[in-house]
Amino acid sequence: MDATYHRRVQLARLIARLPYPSRSAQRGVALAAIITQAGIGVTGSVVRVTGSGLGCSTWPQCHEGSMFPVEHPEYEALNQWIEFSNRMLTGAVVFVAALCLLAALRIRVDQPGRKRLLLLAAAMPAGVFLQAAIGGVTVLTELLWWTVAVHFLTSSLLVWLAVMLLHAFDEGDEPPRWLIGTTGRTLLVLLAGSLASLLTAGTLVTGAGPHGGDPDTPRLRAPIGVLATLHAGLLVGFLVVLVLIGLSLLRTPAPPRFVRRYAVLWAVALAQGGLGSLQYQLGVPEALVSFHVLGSALVVIATAALWCAARDRGPVPTPVARELSAAAG
Repeated sequence: MDATYHRRVQLARLIARLPYPSRSAQRGVALAAIITQAGIGVTGSVVRVTGSGLGCSTWPQCHEGSMFPVEHPEYEALNQWIEFSNRMLTGAVVFVAALCLLAALRIRVDQPGRKRLLLLAAAMPAGVFLQAAIGGVTVLTELLWWTVAVHFLTSSLLVWLAVMLLHAFDEGDEPPRWLIGTTGRTLLVLLAGSLASLLTAGTLVTGAGPHGGDPDTPRLRAPIGVLATLHAGLLVGFLVVLVLIGLSLLRTPAPPRFVRRYAVLWAVALAQGGLGSLQYQLGVPEALVSFHVLGSALVVIATAALWCAARDRGPVPTPVARELSAAAG
């Protein structure tokens, strides 16, 4: 017990020596978290559409006995390097996640009450390790469609949490005070649920589609036309909820920031729906698949931003050290 306590004290002292992150630095690392968490999903789609999912046949090594791509009779060099590069991008995600956690830990030294901020920041590196484990299972099961689906859905959740982290740096830790009416709040919860269903249905379409990451990967045995219709229907449901939120704003006005983000979400959702329809009509060309994955990340970001704009958690607390300095002066 004493040894554990001593180590915690030493760690706290070490963190306290770090410079206090400026507001721009806080926003910078949070924005980087959003970009890297969304970006790794897009690069993962490139791996999938180029059939490079098993370019590296083992995990964490690329091939048995080698961490790097090597000349191999069964795997093309290009496919190896595409998969290997995607794995290496995880390093950037880890670096940014670590910066988020360090920033939150340093802030909490001066602001002990920022527990929520610390939890959101800690979710970034925790998510990276979770994704690494899921990625290992995906490779070891030779890209079974449901493991790829779990990989993608976890990325979407981490993007949502990264958006919440960005806002947590700029707000207090008071209980949320909602800035929209009860009806709008209920609809916003329904919107988030609709988004989760929409993303899940999209993974089913992908699981039954032609781009499995490797030509020999078993696919979901379900009619892709039926799954695509389900996916499209859920998008319509998502847009209907958006319409209802707009109607609720006519009765109970919301802050300008919420209205602006509501308009942005409409633009992103319609663009994503149009891209999905074009993709299906053209026979799911590879390039459009990656753009569609990027679009899904933008929809998640816009919806999470709308959620955060619907409530207020008070101003950012003044660091304790600065309060003491002001009192002494």
